[in-house]
Amino acid sequence: MTKLGGLLRSRNFIFLLSLFLGLAAPDGAHWTRYLMLPALGLAMTLSAMTISVDLFRSPRSLFFPALGGILMTYVVLANVLIGLGAVLISDEALWTGLVIIAAVPPAVAVVPFADLLDGNHAYALIATMGAYLGALVIMPLISVGLLGTQFLDPWGLISVLLELIVLPLFVSRLLIHRSWHVRLAPLQGTMTDWSFFVVMYTIVGLNRDLLLEKPASLLPIALVLFSSMFLLGLLIEWIGSLLHISRDNIVSLVLLGTLKNYGLAAGIAVTLFSVEASVPMAVATFFLIPYILWLDFRKRHGWHFA
Repeated sequence: MTKLGGLLRSRNFIFLLSLFLGLAAPDGAHWTRYLMLPALGLAMTLSAMTISVDLFRSPRSLFFPALGGILMTYVVLANVLIGLGAVLISDEALWTGLVIIAAVPPAVAVVPFADLLDGNHAYALIATMGAYLGALVIMPLISVGLLGTQFLDPWGLISVLLELIVLPLFVSRLLIHRSWHVRLAPLQGTMTDWSFFVVMYTIVGLNRDLLLEKPASLLPIALVLFSSMFLLGLLIEWIGSLLHISRDNIVSLVLLGTLKNYGLAAGIAVTLFSVEASVPMAVATFFLIPYILWLDFRKRHGWHFA
């Protein structure tokens, strides 16, 4: 029982289990899809419990993190995705999907992932909020410029911002005010990991057939997305170390510069274009789990950025 309890608290086991079950038993994903937003909201709330309210008392201190979020997700990551895609992708549907990924803001999960990986999750929170606000202007420019059509739904972005960032932040303040955060603290890591289990299992399960149907044809898009996570992440780490940026800020910058809101991108692709245009999002989510496990492994072994 002790060994089983240890496994159920092991982040690596939980994340690998979500990948395995998503491929082996995907039917449950049609039910867990309705739990994705609550699970992600719970992870955000738990992460926000450790953020001081003083962070929001100085507007000046918010500007540079917000600008950093816009720079990392659009100037860095979006340009890498589009640049590599222009060279490697010839299929029109895959190109459309890749452009949509480049246009959407960063993954909301950047904040709890920053917390899990000992990054500066307060910086990640402000940077993510800044990127979502910036997306209201940048998304139409990218979509019209590269696809000839505007797919921005400003109310959809504002809804994500309110439901998955502002509301969890408010709930976390309530938990702190009532001192419930003290009781939750010992369980915070495990609860966050299982919240991500729901999200990751659902994404892999829903996209299982797309991932396994024609794997050879997905090699170009897989190369683009692998490079935009693993290789770009290493490059950001290296440049950050050269600039003597603190370790916790480098971790947050790496996440902001390598992860997009693939769920939002998939919804846009299927609704406005085609199911085939959502394939890049499926491939990205398949890489997401090993990528986070790889970052977690590096954290446990001291990072060694230089």
